[in-house]
Amino acid sequence: MKSAADIAAVLFDKDGTLIGYDASWGPVNRELAAIAAEGDAELADRLLLACGMDPVTGHVKPDSLLAAGNTAEIAAGLIAAGSPCALQPLTERLDRLFTEAAGKSVAVTDLQAFFGRLKDRGYKLGVASSDNEASIRELAKRFGFDVYLDFVAGYDSGHGVKPQPGMVLGFCEATGLKPEQVAVVGDNNHDLHMGRNAGAGLRIGVLTGTGSRDSLAADGDYCFDDITGLEALLPNRAFV
Repeated sequence: MKSAADIAAVLFDKDGTLIGYDASWGPVNRELAAIAAEGDAELADRLLLACGMDPVTGHVKPDSLLAAGNTAEIAAGLIAAGSPCALQPLTERLDRLFTEAAGKSVAVTDLQAFFGRLKDRGYKLGVASSDNEASIRELAKRFGFDVYLDFVAGYDSGHGVKPQPGMVLGFCEATGLKPEQVAVVGDNNHDLHMGRNAGAGLRIGVLTGTGSRDSLAADGDYCFDDITGLEALLPNRAFV
């Protein structure tokens, strides 16, 4: 296992990492399929299946479109699977849905306290999501950890999309750190591949989203049940 001794910053994914995926996104996925199907229930089920969610069980496949895609990719996938909607209006409608969903999200822990403890221990902190930037900021404000963030990036923030390295590199530019000083934390391989492509110091998987221990094993240095496992791994940098 790689050492955490040189880590000075943590870049978190949002969905499935800071908020529990099933509790937060199951209802949203069903709503986005209904929107894309224009009310046709049978079509909505087919769209969900095509994008990675079993409409009966609600299970979402690791690294599927719904698990890892950004809004524009999801909209394009829905259209490719049979949605009669046009791409731009559907993308805009889904972006609004995802921003509204921040108010219904279920956090995996007390995020205000968790981020506060990491900040007090000397770490730079950021969030990089395939969701839009507005929804990230809304979620951070709702759960009270916005004041601890040094960086926020969504798919529409100008840093590229996962698994490209741009969000990690943007975080480094904002904090004055090198990629090898950054730990990337996420629930699927898009997150871990982003970290690898950027040369991040650590890639850490969590099991509160769509990934499994097996699916994350090949690409992660560590895998925790949830983000609180980081606290035992990361040393105190407050007096470094």
